[in-house]
Amino acid sequence: MKEYTTNSYEETVALGEKTASELEKGSVIAFLGGLGMGKTAFVTGLAKGLGIDCDVSSPTFAICNTYIGRENTLYHFDMYRVDGWDDLYSTGFFDFLETDGYIAAEWSENIYGALPDDALIVEIERIGENSRHFKMYRKSEEEQ
Repeated sequence: MKEYTTNSYEETVALGEKTASELEKGSVIAFLGGLGMGKTAFVTGLAKGLGIDCDVSSPTFAICNTYIGRENTLYHFDMYRVDGWDDLYSTGFFDFLETDGYIAAEWSENIYGALPDDALIVEIERIGENSRHFKMYRKSEEEQ
């Protein structure tokens, strides 16, 4: 498990960018943490680190936003309203797992059982107004 603390939006974006450089093609990044934790800031950094120049926004109403770069594609899911396997299938999540695109899934608590064992779990905790504590580990590591 790796742990990090950020103290600003910019530091959270930088952590996402650094994390992107360590990911294998087609990785799943699963976020655990409530509203206002910095998930979208982290995904902004992921996109930047993957060489994707875009404006990242929360996919709350779209369920999935797709960001396409020259070499990488990032699928940004919001699983907040996903309630059960039928809902999850309707998002296309399982189809995207079969691609070499990266998946960033907010509210992964709602789909935890469907996450692949090698998914990178990113737990975020608010420790101050602008400070966040991040714990990162593979799903398979948690079960040990």
